[in-house]
Amino acid sequence: MLVKKRYSIREVLLWTRRELLLFFAYAALVTFIYEGLGFHALHVPWTPLALIGTAVAFLIGFQNNAAYGRIWEARKIWGGIVNASRTWAVKVQDMVRSEKENDKGAIKETHLTLVHRHIAWLTALRHSMRQPRSWENVAVQKPDREWKDKVNVQEVRLTLQQELTDHLSTKELEYVLSKDNKATTLLFLQSRHLRKLKEQGLLWEFSFLELERIIEEMFTLQGKSERIKNFPYPRQYATISHLFIWMFLALVPFGIVPEFGEIAKRLNEVVPGSASFMVWAAIPFVAIVSWVFHTMERIGRAGENPFEGSPNDVPISTIARGIEIDLLQQFNASEIPAPLAQTHDVQM
Repeated sequence: MLVKKRYSIREVLLWTRRELLLFFAYAALVTFIYEGLGFHALHVPWTPLALIGTAVAFLIGFQNNAAYGRIWEARKIWGGIVNASRTWAVKVQDMVRSEKENDKGAIKETHLTLVHRHIAWLTALRHSMRQPRSWENVAVQKPDREWKDKVNVQEVRLTLQQELTDHLSTKELEYVLSKDNKATTLLFLQSRHLRKLKEQGLLWEFSFLELERIIEEMFTLQGKSERIKNFPYPRQYATISHLFIWMFLALVPFGIVPEFGEIAKRLNEVVPGSASFMVWAAIPFVAIVSWVFHTMERIGRAGENPFEGSPNDVPISTIARGIEIDLLQQFNASEIPAPLAQTHDVQM
């Protein structure tokens, strides 16, 4: 997610440059047909144009509200993952215990195993969240692909196997990679490990139930995250909004250009010879109106899928790395990774 104070105008124009050039070209074409070729019959009354514009504005507003709701829910889910992870670490540290002096080394190793497996769960979950879906926008829009190529998307640079190697044993790694849902598999492994610890007397009954409750909470958070990833913004709304916005944009020049023609006629009575110049001034006005409407719709589409890897997404890679650093520091691990670097003021 972008972490600077705000987008610059330059960045917004670069993001929408293709559409902006298209709007200028289309406005110039309509103006040329109207003024240059003299087809003054190309005139759409303002009343139907305003009605269509109002309907489009409502649709765009609805889409943007829904998209923001999806982004905010996704951020709350991953905020819950942060809290559950810290709770898991502190309770593992204090509940998996042994009174025997000889067991202290083994207990520390058990703590690290449970923590590293939890980090592996975070890793598997964020990799599954980054898997592309057919309805996502980054793969479709070229400016979005350009942004994704510029920023530091951890799950694109490294495979899941590469990232899990540091957190799982060879046997567990092979087992997890053989399953379709790797994150779910890792939570099952955590539960089995807890049961063994209880059988060995290293975890008493209440502590076992408490740690299982945290695993249940992580299953819930994982399911919520998967729901947002696998259920898109309803396609009927997305399709209709996209169709209506382009219908409206196609009609905009036929309403604005004739209005400038009327202004030019009145101006020509005061300043003879200025009529032709005034009509051509409609081109930037048409382009600006079209650009504003289209960019608002584009913003809604950019926020529909908060895990696809664009600069506007929830920074799950950065969140997961922050959790990893917190947990490993608390357990005095020998190797602690550095925070993920920001690229172009973007957290991923």
